[in-house]
Amino acid sequence: MTEINKTTFIKILACASEIMQENRDLLCDMDAEMGDGDLGISMSKAFPAAEKEARENDETDLGKLMMKCGMKMNAAASSTMGTLMCSGLLSAGKALTGKTVLDTGDFAGFYMFYADGAANRGKASRGERTVLDTLYPAADAAEEAYSKGADIVGIASAALEGAEAGLEATRDMLPKYGKAAVLIENTKGKIDQGALVGKLFTQAILNAVT
Repeated sequence: MTEINKTTFIKILACASEIMQENRDLLCDMDAEMGDGDLGISMSKAFPAAEKEARENDETDLGKLMMKCGMKMNAAASSTMGTLMCSGLLSAGKALTGKTVLDTGDFAGFYMFYADGAANRGKASRGERTVLDTLYPAADAAEEAYSKGADIVGIASAALEGAEAGLEATRDMLPKYGKAAVLIENTKGKIDQGALVGKLFTQAILNAVT
């Protein structure tokens, strides 16, 4: 596969909807220990809303479609994570406006645009035990794979590997935000639930392109 079209983008959102639903209870259980306990609920609302918008909207410009999906996602799940994930789509959409298909370079860039959007909205940085600790390693790996001539599947596979490594690294990180920063003892040695969301999204992308 050498490009992403609207059909593939819809499939990405469909796979994300599915994987978030499959992990709904796990995310809620993890979040109950270190947060508000509603992470799985918000994610199982956010991505289906974005998927529905993508399926029903006649927009052919993928960048504009991403922004519209991001807005629907935010309306459906206006939680902290819902806002971060929708901000990723808005950022990627803005950067990719004018594209009706994404080539391998655009696709690799999507990961970084997405991570930057979440970072800018959340005012957070890598290494602070957040979703960024999977989104940015995924983006770095995607860019490296693209630089070596990988196709869409190769880029998505590399991104997932990066996200998985980033997720494991959160076991040794200390949280700086939200209830997790208060309940630090509960986080020691455990993966971050927000970072898991980023990894699951990266997994969904790979599922959609293979």
